Amino acid sequence: MLTIRKVVLGTAAPLLLAVAGAMHPHGLSRATASEWTQLHITLLPVFPLLTLGLVIPLWHRPRPDLAGFATAVAWTCAFTYAAFYTGLDAVAGIAAGTAVEHAAGEADIGPIKHPLYAVGDSLGQFGAFALIVAVVATAVALYPKHGARVIPGTVVLLMAGWSFRDSHIFWPRGVWTMLGFALGFALLAAGTTRSTSIPRRA
Repeated sequence: MLTIRKVVLGTAAPLLLAVAGAMHPHGLSRATASEWTQLHITLLPVFPLLTLGLVIPLWHRPRPDLAGFATAVAWTCAFTYAAFYTGLDAVAGIAAGTAVEHAAGEADIGPIKHPLYAVGDSLGQFGAFALIVAVVATAVALYPKHGARVIPGTVVLLMAGWSFRDSHIFWPRGVWTMLGFALGFALLAAGTTRSTSIPRRA
């Protein structure tokens, strides 16, 4: 039952983002601006929750050892992702959609949205790389207690994280990226349910 709760909590955000990605407008124009803006407002609190799949298996007080240091790094990078990727959502999503919706004419749309895209993309890239580092640090923190069982989930999460850099949640790759996160978090939850401490050499 504990594993099921971990899987549900860890996969809820990426599965919701996958559904949102399937409905995401393929481009921003005056016709799609309102939908674009409202979708990003709705998803504003959801993107940070993507890190729950890492926070849940790390939910303990960091110890003064390598695993504890890695836990602190993972938490820090998870927070960094949440902060900067929220910036992408706010700038390239809410701000760009609002600006385009109220643009004077079609000729004004490009000069309005492209600078916002540029700023948003730089924030999102930084956040995505922070999430990748958080995945690696999580694996380092969990390995001494759970051994090789953390490897499958880590590999899937690293693949999803690398795709996330430029796929966002856009269909089709972004949706598959979110499903990859869900699978990776589920594997990580299953692999960390029971502890298998690595034997120490005398």
